[in-house]
Amino acid sequence: MRGKKAPRRVVAPDPKYRNETVARFINYVMHDGKKTVAQRVVYGAFDKMGEKTGRDPLELFDLAIKNVMPSVEVKSKRVGGANYQIPMQVRGERRYALAFRWILSIARSKKGRPMSDRLAAELLAAAEGEGDAVKKRQDVHRMAEANRAFAHFAR
Repeated sequence: MRGKKAPRRVVAPDPKYRNETVARFINYVMHDGKKTVAQRVVYGAFDKMGEKTGRDPLELFDLAIKNVMPSVEVKSKRVGGANYQIPMQVRGERRYALAFRWILSIARSKKGRPMSDRLAAELLAAAEGEGDAVKKRQDVHRMAEANRAFAHFAR
């Protein structure tokens, strides 16, 4: 490691739900520093989720994130001239980062509808344990399971 470790930033809770996780998610959605646009997209998605299911959108959001968060991932490591995919536990912060990133990339890849609709659809699918983001998590877990024989290379 070079230099010192970057300090962990404290994120203020979002204005509507007073939730720090939602605030972090809004920051991930944000492009070019346009936070109000990102808030409009996320809150619009939450409203659509609430209308569609009749349940608390914050509860659905937490469930969706929990269903997408990976617990293990593979990291490439060079040992004796060969590269091995070594399964490793995922840190808490990184679990959230990966879940947010996967949900957003899938929502952005689906074209033809407003972003709030696409995001609401992906979050609802993830809350039910289906959808492409959950599939991505299962693929990562499957890859880690397949490479379990190389776990002894991890430190």
